[in-house]
Amino acid sequence: MESLSQSIDTTWVLVCTVLVLLMQAGFTCLESGLVRAKNSINVAVKNVVDFCVSGLGFWAIGFGLMFGASQSGIIGASEFAMVGQAGGADVLPWTMVFFFFQLAFCSTSTTIVSGAVAERMNFRGYIITAAILSTLIYPVFGHWAWGGLLFGESAGWLEKLGFIDFAGSTVVHSVGGWIALAAIIVMGPRIGRFGKDGRPIEPHDMPIATLGMFLLWIGWFGFNGGSTLALNASVPFILVHTMLAAAAGGFAVVLMTWWRNGLPPVDQTINGVLAGLVAITANCHLVNTPSAVVIGAIGGIVSYVASGVLEARKIDDAVDAVPVHLAAGVWGTLAVAIFGDPAQFIDGHTRLEQFGIQLLGVSVAGIFAFGAGFTVLKIINRFLPLRVSEEAERIGLNVAEHGASSSLLDVLGAMEAQAKRSDFSRPVHVEPFTEAGEIAVRYNQVLEKFNHEVTERERTAGELRDARDAAELANSTKSQFLANMSHELRTPLNAIIGFSELMNGELFGPMGNERYKEYVDDIHKSSNHLLSLINDILDLSKVEADRYELYEEELAVDRVVESCSRMIHHRAADAGVSLDVQVEENLPMLFADKRAMRQIILNLVSNAVKFTPHGGKVELAAFLEPDRRIAFRISDTGVGIAKEDIPLALEPFRQINLDSTVYAAEGTGLGLPLTRALARLHGASLVIESEPSRGTTITVRMPYTRTVEENALRATA
Repeated sequence: MESLSQSIDTTWVLVCTVLVLLMQAGFTCLESGLVRAKNSINVAVKNVVDFCVSGLGFWAIGFGLMFGASQSGIIGASEFAMVGQAGGADVLPWTMVFFFFQLAFCSTSTTIVSGAVAERMNFRGYIITAAILSTLIYPVFGHWAWGGLLFGESAGWLEKLGFIDFAGSTVVHSVGGWIALAAIIVMGPRIGRFGKDGRPIEPHDMPIATLGMFLLWIGWFGFNGGSTLALNASVPFILVHTMLAAAAGGFAVVLMTWWRNGLPPVDQTINGVLAGLVAITANCHLVNTPSAVVIGAIGGIVSYVASGVLEARKIDDAVDAVPVHLAAGVWGTLAVAIFGDPAQFIDGHTRLEQFGIQLLGVSVAGIFAFGAGFTVLKIINRFLPLRVSEEAERIGLNVAEHGASSSLLDVLGAMEAQAKRSDFSRPVHVEPFTEAGEIAVRYNQVLEKFNHEVTERERTAGELRDARDAAELANSTKSQFLANMSHELRTPLNAIIGFSELMNGELFGPMGNERYKEYVDDIHKSSNHLLSLINDILDLSKVEADRYELYEEELAVDRVVESCSRMIHHRAADAGVSLDVQVEENLPMLFADKRAMRQIILNLVSNAVKFTPHGGKVELAAFLEPDRRIAFRISDTGVGIAKEDIPLALEPFRQINLDSTVYAAEGTGLGLPLTRALARLHGASLVIESEPSRGTTITVRMPYTRTVEENALRATA
């Protein structure tokens, strides 16, 4: 009867071991689905290799360190590289069964790291990390907590204190999580994850990741159920508690994210389920069913909160392995003392005493696993960099690390190559009967439409170029004609102005005929107005023909403004408009064309006076802005301009017909366009703010004010 019972227990543990090994498939699907397609093959291969490395390393070294004859509760010293043979007497069958079961646990702890470091750790570095974890860190802490399981009596120092971790919330999951945290801190975040333009990196295949979660969920029944090491009456309770805790963890995250974000994200829901499983692993044998539900729900929430903490600290965990396995593992281990049956505590500890022991265990795990892992990885990284190059990370580890590709990656690569060459003339290759092929077909349709549009636009652009050249030729001819005509007209006008001044002074003095004197005054004023108009036309023509030459020099702003205000004050007084001039003290010298600057200020102030009714106010201010640009601001309380009419006011020979006041205003509409043109020649900006019936403010901002030394260098050049 005893032999039959032993056989049943052996069969149960072997079946559970196979279920735990199924978790490797779950991790592979979960992690490869949660990363980008260009890294999915690399993640899958790492899951294969870490299972190989951990299996061999645990057999050769790890199992002996973990379950060998204890040396002062610190380390095992036997059972290294066990030699077994079917029908032989070297190793008992039960020892081989136990080794097989614990090897599956070791591989699970090792695989946790692969997801966290995905998309940036090179293959060589990952093999080294897996070897260190499976042969040294995991077995040593495992001896402290589980060292007596093989021989049936407490051996490790934590185990002797009464530390309880039934199936490894801390021993398996937290230890793997601590190593993962150390690795991602040593390597840093993925390119583009954080920083100015940082963003979350989206998974490429959520259905595969979801399948991985279900495989892990199924495998967990072997993980927890097999930890009894016997098919006894506690197994049904353990399996039910495992099931309910996972469901509670996932649903708790659904409710929390739905409440906070208005929708439940798939990846967080998946991780909530896994966190519930991790949390129940340490205590499923000694809590009741409602407690299992609470533990699982809190585990999911703890994982969700921990994920936010990592993101806030800019620690990049590609699949949230640290929140799920480390954070939820710590919670599940502490939950032993909070929800467990005190009657099952070792040595009759009270809840408070047991909580202290549990807290000691998780603290020691963190100090040892993280401290040792961080130190070793930091040293290795100094001599053998653990991270791939930026170029390898950009193209993806599938190609960079393994030379592996896929139809989807081929299509993406062809599209990227076209973008680099800016050559979209050829379609990309279509792989039939694949999703990537469907993408290629649609992309080629876009290319065909794009190339058709380019051809049409090039034809239209050619026609537009011909029309533009003709317009430029006509404009150049017009500008040349205006410039020539302006020169021809200025000579006789200057003569008329001179004769009118002479006649007014010599022929029509105090005893002259007042009527003739009035005629001469009219001739003088009209001639001056016509000369001013011709000067504006000439200047605008020169600007349009790119023949206006600036003679820049250092100008004292206060003197320029003063000379302009003297010239305009009498006109403001005649119009009954108040003119207020303010110049900020100690302004730096302005490097500009003196004549052009005076014309800019005079045009703007004259316009302001002209369009401001009697009793209104005009302000002229010059000041230095924070970016060392000198600004001239002209404000008035005049008729103003509607926003949609401002562009019209900047067109030559256009006036805005608002009311009778504007109709009556003399001028040709050249002042504002010429002012803007002269400002642009100086590299200055002109900003117009206006509102009908409320006035206008025009600000001219000159370029950055250079120092005396810079001006000297520029003048020399």
